Amino acid sequence: MIRLSSQQIFSGGINRLQDLSAQLNKTDEQIATGKRVNRPSDDPVAAARILKLDQEVKRIETYERNAQLANNRLDQEESALSSSLDILQRVRELTVQAGNGSLSANDRLSISSEMKERLQQLAQMANTQDASGEYIFSGFQGGSPAYTKDAGEWTYQGDEGQRMLEIDDGVTIAISDNGKGIYDRIPTAVSGARTTVAAGSEGRINSVSVINRSELQAGGLATFKLLVSGDPADTLTVRGLDNAVQRTVDFTPGESVTVNGVQFTLTESTEGDEFTLETSAKQSVFKTIENLISGLDNLSKSDRAGSDAYNDLIAGSLANLDNAQESFILKQTELGGRMNSVASTQAFLEDSALYSKEIRSQLQDIDYAEAISTLSFQSFVLQAAQQSFARVSQLSLFDRL
Repeated sequence: MIRLSSQQIFSGGINRLQDLSAQLNKTDEQIATGKRVNRPSDDPVAAARILKLDQEVKRIETYERNAQLANNRLDQEESALSSSLDILQRVRELTVQAGNGSLSANDRLSISSEMKERLQQLAQMANTQDASGEYIFSGFQGGSPAYTKDAGEWTYQGDEGQRMLEIDDGVTIAISDNGKGIYDRIPTAVSGARTTVAAGSEGRINSVSVINRSELQAGGLATFKLLVSGDPADTLTVRGLDNAVQRTVDFTPGESVTVNGVQFTLTESTEGDEFTLETSAKQSVFKTIENLISGLDNLSKSDRAGSDAYNDLIAGSLANLDNAQESFILKQTELGGRMNSVASTQAFLEDSALYSKEIRSQLQDIDYAEAISTLSFQSFVLQAAQQSFARVSQLSLFDRL
């Protein structure tokens, strides 16, 4: 016969009640939190997988924030470039209007006045700031304006840095472009200038343009000199900057002549005049407009020389403005590619986050219907155990005496 002491009966009953109560509390906690696994001891294997999935979700959320930041920055830059293009188009329209030979000096001054306003607007676009107050076209110098006015001219003050941002493992995107690469380094129209003047000469070079880009490139000279000789002047000696003779060309004053794919006209030149042709120079779009404004304000068309200079200014400015527009459009195209890359990465991250959260939910979340049913059953069992223990605890041999 096994003898049980009252202490053993009480200890066993209390332990049983505590176990049942703990199970009930665990189920109640699961219902309250909505989670099947609230601590590693609930399911060690699932808890380890849930921890890894939590880390994965946090990683994805970080990249999603980066991708959204990249999208915002690129969208703002694209908007600034689009506005810059609109301004440039208006400046071009004004330049075409200024080329009208019937305009008076006052008409030209009126056009110049509007161009000054457009130039100011263009500078504002180049100095666009993001939500945090940084100038988006200043490279790494975001705390300083990209362009400031110095001695009447707009000059670039930033650096040539380009900010990068990681938007997924191994996926890095450029989220900025420095203004120097957009507004500054714009190819100018081919230009000619007289660099050596013969005594008493009034020689001029006009109507300079590239008519054969392949021939220009084959010539191998971005800048070349033209020395006039002959009496009367009818021969050009073509030399490089090192003064090495490349070729000689006959010409007729006042008529078009072509050298290395560049067409121009020489008038009133004499032996000893030297002209320089520059075919690869670059300047800012601000300088192009500033030169145009200066010409409108100061050039006189009262004589042939002034008229030729004015016409060359208009033709050269139109070519330079077209180059600037092309520069902006190319950058917009590049931005569009980056924005597409960000959008596809965002879609991938969204799918990855959804998948990770779904797997985590399967491991962690409870089935409310099952949990409530279990809770009801556990409550019933606990109540029955309590009643049973209460009756057993009252049994005594004295009750049989």
